Amino acid sequence: MQTTPQRYTVTAALPYANGPVHIGHLAGVYLPADIYVRYQRAQGRDVKFICGSDEHGVPITIRAQKEGVTPQQVVDKYHAIIRDSFKEFGVSFDIYSRTSNETHRQTASDFFRKMYDAGQFTEQVSQQYYDEQAEQFLADRYIVGTCPTCANENAYGDQCERCGSSLSPTELINPRSMLSGNQPVLRETKHWYLPLDQYEPWLREWIVEGHKQDWKTNVYGQCKSWIDQGLHPRAVTRDLDWGVPVPVEGADGKVLYVWFDAPIGYISATKDLLPEGEWQKYWQDPGTKLLHFIGKDNIVFHCIIFPAMLKAHGDFILPDNVPANEFLNLEGDKISTSRNWAVWLHEYLQDFPGKADVLRYVLCANAPETKDNDFTWKDFQARNNNELVANLGNFVNRAVVLTHKFFGGKVPAAGELTAQEQEVYAQLAEFPARIGELIENYRFRDALNELMNLTRLGNKYLADTEPWKLIKTDEARTGTVLHVALQLAAALVTLMEPFLPVASTNLGRMLNVEKGNWADAGRADALPAGQQLGEAFLLFDKIEDKTVEAQVQKLLDTKLANQLANAPVLPAKENVSFEDFGRMDLRIGTILTVEKVAKTKKLLKLTVDTGLDKRTIVSGIAEHFTPEQLVGQQALVLLNLAPREIKGIESQGMLLLAENADGKLSLMQPGQPVRPGSFVA
Repeated sequence: MQTTPQRYTVTAALPYANGPVHIGHLAGVYLPADIYVRYQRAQGRDVKFICGSDEHGVPITIRAQKEGVTPQQVVDKYHAIIRDSFKEFGVSFDIYSRTSNETHRQTASDFFRKMYDAGQFTEQVSQQYYDEQAEQFLADRYIVGTCPTCANENAYGDQCERCGSSLSPTELINPRSMLSGNQPVLRETKHWYLPLDQYEPWLREWIVEGHKQDWKTNVYGQCKSWIDQGLHPRAVTRDLDWGVPVPVEGADGKVLYVWFDAPIGYISATKDLLPEGEWQKYWQDPGTKLLHFIGKDNIVFHCIIFPAMLKAHGDFILPDNVPANEFLNLEGDKISTSRNWAVWLHEYLQDFPGKADVLRYVLCANAPETKDNDFTWKDFQARNNNELVANLGNFVNRAVVLTHKFFGGKVPAAGELTAQEQEVYAQLAEFPARIGELIENYRFRDALNELMNLTRLGNKYLADTEPWKLIKTDEARTGTVLHVALQLAAALVTLMEPFLPVASTNLGRMLNVEKGNWADAGRADALPAGQQLGEAFLLFDKIEDKTVEAQVQKLLDTKLANQLANAPVLPAKENVSFEDFGRMDLRIGTILTVEKVAKTKKLLKLTVDTGLDKRTIVSGIAEHFTPEQLVGQQALVLLNLAPREIKGIESQGMLLLAENADGKLSLMQPGQPVRPGSFVA
């Protein structure tokens, strides 16, 4: 472990470009990485923050197929959404690149070729499913069939999304290709494998022995468990037409497996950022500290597989630390992109304009650093209103507003400092080092709490001294109090910048001061007496109940939609003869009048033009439709149903409706207006 690195290379996991990013990604990876980088910059250190879109792999080809577009169009769309969302959220990458560009293709190709030429791979022939009509091998996700565990007929070749079982394609009952719908056949195919088992002794020494003290327990524990279970060769190529082509003869139709290709994207992005001769310092110089910020689902790739690749290649430094977080849940349920159970960043930024810092604060304060944690909209609202508005914002606002009110907006001179002021300044001087040490140890949640302790110190000082009352009896003493309060506020400009960059900038404008060096943030003379302050304004404002209730309702609507989509379909009834069906007289009728049946909740009396006559039909649909919704509508009518008296009214037929899984009814209607009496065959 390095103690005095010359420079820092900080990477954040490449988000997969088949959808936008959500708050789980932010809390697990991008926010802690950004806080760490912003802090290092404030220390004046040489740091490069690297990221980009991961744009290869099967899920992207599947989405392209479903949407009827090319894989490149898919990744172009989501790369732009992700890049722009990160920028608006304040993630301060030095570069946000992508793995579909030429720099990456060449870098990944050269990486593989060097390992290949050095004999670092093994070749294995295996049997995989092949679609004879589509003339291609099928990735696991392109194979569907019946799950052997729960009988779901649409389980994928790698997992059943109904029961959660992990599967292999050969376990599926009646497998079929998603490309043609045909049953695939098994064929032999050759692939190259990284022999992880050969690196097991080295990985045990490097991780289990070498990083026992400095890696987070969740990261270390997962790595040790994997190594203790024994490592196995892992394929680095696959049969697919979307990705980096395998750069050896006889590999037509094969690309680098996305797990091998993607982490090389950190290197290729750095090449895009820096010229030849410069980028190497950040990947090959042992004086560089390399850090990977990831979520826990990427721990094995970044702690075991990618280091093994770097070791085998031989030209690159190894990561010093991989400070992975656990998962963030949403309203007590696991975030799921497939179920749309998420708070998407780009939607948040639209729904809460100008409130990127609020989300940054809440996600950091509730970060899943050592265990899974939960995001709720009520907690989001409470933290904004009780902590950002009532604590941080209140302290700053009182200090600046009172200075404008009593001293014309100029920093008053400090008179004699009592023991109270000396104690406040002594505590202030300790905050930069204390917050910095927590950030250095990846304890961002605790670091943010220390930042808020500084604002609590300021609020307590103002509450104890009461300058709004003191001004009536002692103007000089009031000036001293506000002078001290403003020095605390000035320290916040620098100390809160890693966490709340927009608020930091706004506070700097209010105090007419720029962010300084981290170590100087505890000074007692950041604002000289007589300095003119800017206009006072609120750093944060309250979030009302109706705002979060709308977000909760959006999630409830999503949950209902998921339940309806997954509701079982009722089994088919017994067969009827064609003659029995033919005796039914189904016509299109137009509803002319509708009225409620007296003393009932469910019944409506309808007059329907059947083309043959105008007849009365009584239907129990009053809880689903108002009369105004039905008048003028066309509907499917069963004419030759025997008349029946209902509540003293003779009903001469039946409207046909469809019932959804939630019990909601919909009229069965023609796709376009037709003549009443049109026969339905």
